[in-house]
Amino acid sequence: MSKITTTSTIAEIEKELRYISGIIKQKGREILDNYPITMPQFIALQWLLEEGDLTIGELSNKINLAFSTTTDLVDRMEKNELVERKRDTKDRRVVRIHLQDKGKVIIHEVIRKRQDYLGEVLENVSTDNIDVLHSILTLLHGQMKLVREK
Repeated sequence: MSKITTTSTIAEIEKELRYISGIIKQKGREILDNYPITMPQFIALQWLLEEGDLTIGELSNKINLAFSTTTDLVDRMEKNELVERKRDTKDRRVVRIHLQDKGKVIIHEVIRKRQDYLGEVLENVSTDNIDVLHSILTLLHGQMKLVREK
């Protein structure tokens, strides 16, 4: 493949990913309209579900928000009984954010609805193509992690 073709293809891939990302964000917002959480809260709850209890600093790094903004976000989620602050059992100076049952129920429901939407989108796509898509997305994500770690 020539450099021009590669550059052109990369530009097209970037454009498709941007469009896909925009549609997913829009659909995600529509789903969240039925829940008492914001998009940043959804992202935070998702990380807590996947990673377990995190400190404010760890959560702040995961969601790419300033420490003070993350603190405000956690304050609101704690007020709504989605999370709670807990002292670390090994080091009492450390406070971790713990996902409460109400937060778990909401995050599971929202993720299920997002998965239902994706299932609807892929309804008429062959199993083989879905497998290829999964493989390529996994490859892309892995390559992104490698580049980020450099």
